Amino acid sequence: MTKTYHFIGIKGSGMSALALMLHQMGHKVQGSDVDKYYFTQRGLEQAGISILPFDEKNIQPDFEIIAGNAFRPDNNVEIAYADANGISYKRYHEFLGSFMRDFVSLGVAGAHGKTSTTGILSHVLSNITDTSYLIGDGTGRGSANAKYFVFESDEYERHFMPYHPEYSIITTIDFDHPDYFTSLEDVFNAFNDYAKQITKGLFIYGEDEQLRRITSKAPIYYYGFKEEGNDFVAHDLLRSTSGSGFKVSFRGQELGEFQIPSFGRHNIMNATAVIGLLYTAGLDLNLVREHLKTFGGVKRRFTEKIVNETVIIDDFAHHPTEIIATLDAARQKYPSKEIVAIFQPHTFTRTIALLDEFAEALNQADSVYLAQIYGSAREVDKGDVKVEDLAEKIVKRAKVIDVDNVSPLLDHDNAVYVFMGAGDIQTYEYSFERLLSNLTSNVQ
Repeated sequence: MTKTYHFIGIKGSGMSALALMLHQMGHKVQGSDVDKYYFTQRGLEQAGISILPFDEKNIQPDFEIIAGNAFRPDNNVEIAYADANGISYKRYHEFLGSFMRDFVSLGVAGAHGKTSTTGILSHVLSNITDTSYLIGDGTGRGSANAKYFVFESDEYERHFMPYHPEYSIITTIDFDHPDYFTSLEDVFNAFNDYAKQITKGLFIYGEDEQLRRITSKAPIYYYGFKEEGNDFVAHDLLRSTSGSGFKVSFRGQELGEFQIPSFGRHNIMNATAVIGLLYTAGLDLNLVREHLKTFGGVKRRFTEKIVNETVIIDDFAHHPTEIIATLDAARQKYPSKEIVAIFQPHTFTRTIALLDEFAEALNQADSVYLAQIYGSAREVDKGDVKVEDLAEKIVKRAKVIDVDNVSPLLDHDNAVYVFMGAGDIQTYEYSFERLLSNLTSNVQ
């Protein structure tokens, strides 16, 4: 009899991807969650996976239960029921730690860029050979015959500690998640502990001071733009409005030219990390080169649409470093347009900790609009910070807008609108799209 996997909080980005992957591997999968719509549920619905409301009746002793990290006995009836009745469950990261032992596993960690990099690695490798993967945008693919398993390795609350992958990329170290990490050193220590668990090869962005301090039992390969001190070097960059071209060398040996249909220097680095890993793991570079050209991106990472001839970009950027990278990408693709940033700060703790850095990053745009701070379920708004505090620190024109009235955004003639954030910024984006659509229909 096939085992049933039940996911408590199946709409979470990692959870939905894992559910999809197990379903595609032939397992029986179901899950429960809140009634609110999340973009991650579309793939689940298309796969015919049942999404139930939270209810203790969903919990059966013979199920393999995987619980989202946000859920506890005091905020979830299913967890409370399982605890009261001695029914065991694993957290997402605990399950993944044991699951990956059956594959050649390739992890992607880092404060920024891990979802995009996991996306590139998954795309290229799955087009070369049978590969299962989990991407942090809610995408998962499972294959019963897969040799390789690619996954995103999340540092929050040190969730990556059950993972012992053969290979891993670490893109950056930065101070984030101030509700958990106490300092940059605390973040570094977490990544350093993770690095010690890699067995065959660790690929590190060599121009990150913190990353240079990392130690591991596995061989460490550094990648970057600078020749000095890096093993894999990206050079002869050609950044255009249709994508990015570059050459890669390995310790002075040319590996050839590569193209990606993506924008921003950060994406060249993400691709270089993938090239370095796959080259070291013995994959054919000609195949890597071929499949890099067709990488279509991941959800909510520089996702573009055109409404009434207006370009709208949707991006998950919720940290100053990510905002700078996203705005750089927008300038590369649209050099002649005004760059309008619409940003929603995510969590009060992060906004307080990085207020000056957010202002500095947003100043890279031509105009800035701010949505109300989106608080985490894990925190209480104590009134210590308001979005207006951020607006005051921005040098460029900065306005606070309301989701019910986004009409101030129309004050720009030749603009690209970049919506950024990890909360419900998409509701502002949809509101703007409706406004643009109505303008069209009214004119006609």
